[in-house]
Amino acid sequence: MTRYYFDIRDSTGLYPDEEGLEFPTQREAEVEAAETLAGLARDLASLDERQDVAVEVRTDSGSLFQAAFIFSGNRTTQ
Repeated sequence: MTRYYFDIRDSTGLYPDEEGLEFPTQREAEVEAAETLAGLARDLASLDERQDVAVEVRTDSGSLFQAAFIFSGNRTTQ
């Protein structure tokens, strides 16, 4: 199995994953990245200033892919 590392990047910097998780396929790592990103987006949605966030996935061999959530839109007042 391959060990995948899920580094988090936002406007304040890069937060590397030091432990990683093992998966038999890259597809399973992609699902994990999407689930992680969804959780981060839920946490950020409650903030007044939303920021873009990305999960950058790598193995010991190097970078593989990035999943990103970009907040964009008009401000509404209620």
